[in-house]
Amino acid sequence: MGARSTASPSATPPEALCARIVAHWSREVLDGGTYGDYQSMGLSNGQYDILRSVVDAARAAKMREGAGAADELIDRQSREGCAARYGSGSSGAGPWR
Repeated sequence: MGARSTASPSATPPEALCARIVAHWSREVLDGGTYGDYQSMGLSNGQYDILRSVVDAARAAKMREGAGAADELIDRQSREGCAARYGSGSSGAGPWR
């Protein structure tokens, strides 16, 4: 018989999960024009702070440089903001804090 693989998939790092959800909701807010309740978005208060900063910068970039520039900025600033928040490797910091 052949050997069965019992390896489980790797868990998504908190900063990557944060960046994914912040980028998603940043695009929704940018397209919709209004902010929703952070809890209904599944965000922590800290993630919501990142989102507001990202959306503010994306709105300015969209006006100056167009939608493509805003989209790139959303990805970059979501990654950077979440990496700064969760990148320390602290065991006490979960993705929803």
